[in-house]
Amino acid sequence: MSHDHYHDIEPVTEEEKLSWPPFDKVVKLEKSFTDARGTIQPLVDRLMKSAVLIESRKGSLRANHYHKTDWHYCYVVSGSIEYWHRPTGSTEEPTRMIVKAGEMVFTPPMVDHGMIFPEDCTFLTLSRNSRDQAAYEADVVRIDLLATEGLTSWKPGDK
Repeated sequence: MSHDHYHDIEPVTEEEKLSWPPFDKVVKLEKSFTDARGTIQPLVDRLMKSAVLIESRKGSLRANHYHKTDWHYCYVVSGSIEYWHRPTGSTEEPTRMIVKAGEMVFTPPMVDHGMIFPEDCTFLTLSRNSRDQAAYEADVVRIDLLATEGLTSWKPGDK
């Protein structure tokens, strides 16, 4: 199918950029609400087109790419993520953050990012753009941010 899904992707506006949280630290979560029934933890209150739940095995690598227009919040449900990032086009060594269970990190467009999993991890990814495979592939650019040696990784064409 040669249909170009890239036209389905909204361009990023300056106004939108101003609404983003900082991407170089853990996102400050809103105060949770607790009563006798339990707790509600607000995560993200903005328009988005995709929510996926991802399970990652200890010793695996994900991402190692950047997005042209997409952003995403990654909320760690269990385990932790060794999250590496740097501005796209930079030759600096990437910065490392540890994102633990109950924490969330934001990745804007045009930020190289990679995730290594020091333990089994389950996390939610809440994204601006559709996760429809064609639209996703039109917006993602795979790079060699982190070495794959000794880690379980994947690239297009792998089973």
